[in-house]
Amino acid sequence: MNQEKNITVAFTGHRSYNGSADERLAALLEELYGRGYRRFLTGMAWGFDLAAAEAVIRLKQSHEDVQLIAIEPFAWFSSLFRGEDAERYTRIKAAAEGCIVAGHKGDRMDFIRRNDMLVEGASVMVAWWSGASHGGTAYTIRQAHHAGIECHNLYDLQYSLFE
Repeated sequence: MNQEKNITVAFTGHRSYNGSADERLAALLEELYGRGYRRFLTGMAWGFDLAAAEAVIRLKQSHEDVQLIAIEPFAWFSSLFRGEDAERYTRIKAAAEGCIVAGHKGDRMDFIRRNDMLVEGASVMVAWWSGASHGGTAYTIRQAHHAGIECHNLYDLQYSLFE
């Protein structure tokens, strides 16, 4: 995965994502495409991860060289989804060029492994992060910052990402 890091974007965000950044996300994806980014990694969680993956699928309609890679924390992660989110998950996974499974136990460490894979595999991180200091999104943002990865936060914050 690291060999394509310089053309790869990863997503992280809260499961409570409400669609408020959809237009900014689409514009940012076009900008990143213009800068040479072709590969996009999603952690496949409900909320921002699924919305970002759907935005990549829309981007693929006008740019055939775009790739979406799903990174699941464990093999049976999809069984946690219900209703519309389960349908979205199935559609996104079918549209992805690949799927990587981070762990096999279904525990907290599998989620951490998945988040680490997102950071290790990308040179840009796109987030929908409220600024909360706990949880998987905060962890992933901190790891990306420590790794020197370019980060874009689409959440409506009045302060910069790392003040």
